[in-house]
Amino acid sequence: MYAPSEAARRSGFSLDTLRYYEKVGLLGTVDRTPGGRRVFTDDDLGWLVLFRCLRDTGMPIAEMRRYAELAREGEHTATDRRALLERHAGRVEEQMRLLQRQYDHLREKIRFYERLA
Repeated sequence: MYAPSEAARRSGFSLDTLRYYEKVGLLGTVDRTPGGRRVFTDDDLGWLVLFRCLRDTGMPIAEMRRYAELAREGEHTATDRRALLERHAGRVEEQMRLLQRQYDHLREKIRFYERLA
């Protein structure tokens, strides 16, 4: 079990983000101590690692929430979850191609200025 501060440190999310993810339904029910303090499990941290990947690659919260809902519904949703991730991967690949083109243009401009020096 992890205190919220430890879960935040391990996941790279802020405490506010952890609360928000719980509030909007990304995380399932987070356990609480008898005093009402949230405690995170290894399973919760696994979800947070996945959410970090999805967020860092630009997946909207609504799609992340849909994925989490499907996962909680059970194994019969595996095809839908895979399809959701495949669509997202396609968008990530498109973004990577765009970034590569922009990076190449940037490097070309830097070389131009290096030749002037």
